[in-house]
Amino acid sequence: MKEYALKEETETSAKILKKKEHIINAALIVFSQEGLNGARMEQIAEEADISKSNIFYYFQSKEVLYVAVLEKVLSKWLSPLSEINANQDPRVALKTYIEEKYKISKKSPAASRLYALEIIQGAPHLMAVLKGPLRSLVREKVAVIDGWIADNKIKSVSAIHLIFHIWAVTQHYSDFSTQTEAVCNHSLRNKKFANEALNTSTQLLVDSLIP
Repeated sequence: MKEYALKEETETSAKILKKKEHIINAALIVFSQEGLNGARMEQIAEEADISKSNIFYYFQSKEVLYVAVLEKVLSKWLSPLSEINANQDPRVALKTYIEEKYKISKKSPAASRLYALEIIQGAPHLMAVLKGPLRSLVREKVAVIDGWIADNKIKSVSAIHLIFHIWAVTQHYSDFSTQTEAVCNHSLRNKKFANEALNTSTQLLVDSLIP
């Protein structure tokens, strides 16, 4: 009976997580279009094809849901950065990181724009995360890059600004997609254009650092 109860509890937990994920994905679409203040729970409920009361069962308020969306976005973005470690070949590690960042920009432009909007507004809902887990992770990766420099595996460079440059370049194609498409008639959805962007970033931000 204990095993059956545990299995039933696990299945229930899985269903709850799946439901929350579905709501968060719908909320991301609405928040990225309307922002926190402009978005209405009725819109999110319609996007998720569930009742508004059902959303409140999982998330106590619009603000709680908004933070959950932002935390999911940040978690997805930080995953590739977390993979970088001192034992890797610097060129492979940095190139792979840039590739992954481009993939995220291509697949989740709405997420990137929502995050950018939060940052522009002073990060009122994410400041604790930015000053806590994000700061710690970035410092850890700065130490890795500095270690590569000390071992003469890459040329001397400001590690923190290298990370910032990678963020700026890769996220540009999401945050400023309207500008990019207006000027070039292309986005990362165009394979040739995406490859050119990736190759240029690799040349400027990786190849130039290899001794």
